[in-house]
Amino acid sequence: MAQAYMTETGNSSGPEHSGSRFRRLFDGWRGDRRIWRRGIALAVFAVLLALVMLLHAHIPNTVGNLGSLIETFLPWLGLGVPLLLVLALVRKSATALIAVVLPAMVWVNLFGGLVFDKSGSGGDLTVVTHNVNAENPDAAGTARELAASGADVVALEELTQEAAPAYKQALAQTFKYHAVEGTVGLWSKYPMSDTRPVDIKLGWTRALRSTVDTPKGQIAVYVAHLPSVRVKLNAGFTAGQRDNSAEALGVAIRDEPIKNVVLLGDLNGTMNDRALSPVTSQLRSTQGAAGDGFGFSWPAAFPMARIDQIMVRGMEPESSWTLPQTGSDHLPLAASVKL
Repeated sequence: MAQAYMTETGNSSGPEHSGSRFRRLFDGWRGDRRIWRRGIALAVFAVLLALVMLLHAHIPNTVGNLGSLIETFLPWLGLGVPLLLVLALVRKSATALIAVVLPAMVWVNLFGGLVFDKSGSGGDLTVVTHNVNAENPDAAGTARELAASGADVVALEELTQEAAPAYKQALAQTFKYHAVEGTVGLWSKYPMSDTRPVDIKLGWTRALRSTVDTPKGQIAVYVAHLPSVRVKLNAGFTAGQRDNSAEALGVAIRDEPIKNVVLLGDLNGTMNDRALSPVTSQLRSTQGAAGDGFGFSWPAAFPMARIDQIMVRGMEPESSWTLPQTGSDHLPLAASVKL
C-alpha cells in the first residue's frame, strides 16, 4: 500500500504538476510586502518602452535622424517585453509585472495583425521585386529563379551594365516585354508602353515608370531604388538623400493619371519610417494587407527589416510573400493583387 501511494503521488507529469510549479513560484510572494517596492527601475523601463513604441512618430529627426532609425527596427522593440517579464519574475516584483503589460499591449496593437496569415487565394496579377545586388556572383541563376516564380511582372534594382545582359537573356523566354533605365529594369508578360525614367533627384537614373496592359486593364508600374542610408557614430542615421528622393517619387505618383498603380522597389526604409510618408501615404502595402508575418527582406542571411516594398493603389492585395534567397543580400518579394 505504501509503495502504491508513493507511485501515485510521485507522478510528475500532467497539467496539475505544471500548475503546482506556478503556485510554488508565487507562494513565496505571499506576505512579502516588498513585492510592490522592488523592481521600480524595471517598471520605469517598461513604461519608457511603451512610450517609445506608442509615440515613435514624435521622436525628432533633428539629431541623427533618431526617429527614422527607431522606426526602421520598431517591431524588434517587442523583444524587450519577454526580457522585462523574466527580470520581473526573478526580481519578484509585482510592480514590474504590471508595468510590463503596457509595452505588451502597445506592441500587439501596432504589430499583432502582422503575426497572423492574411493571405488569400487567386488574384489577377502576380508581381515580384528584387534588389539583385550589384555584386551578385550568379546573375543568370538569380534571373532563372525569378522567371520560375510564376510572376507576370518582375522589377529588378541595382542592375549593372556588366550583369544586365545576363538578366535579359535568362528572362527573355518568360517575359516578352522589358525595359531598363539606368540601374532599374522591368520585365512583363503583357505589353508595355509609355516607359520613361522618373527623376528622383539623384543626377542619375534609379527609377522608371511604365504602363502595362493587363487583361483586366492598364496599370502604371513604378520601379524605384531610393538611395541607401547609413548609421554612423558621428552623424547618426544619414538619410537626407533618400528622403529627398522619396519626396520626388511621391510627387510623381501623386501626378499619375492612371488609377491603378503598383510601386515595386528597394526604398531603403520601412512603412513605419515617417520620412517615406510622401510615398506610403498614397499607397497600400501588400504585406500589411495580405501578408503572412512581417516579410522582412534585408539582410537576406538574417532578415531584420522590410526595406523592399510592394505597394498598390486602386487594387486589392490578395497575398504577399518572400521568395527563397538568391545570390543577393536582399530577399525577393512577391505579391498577388486583384484589379
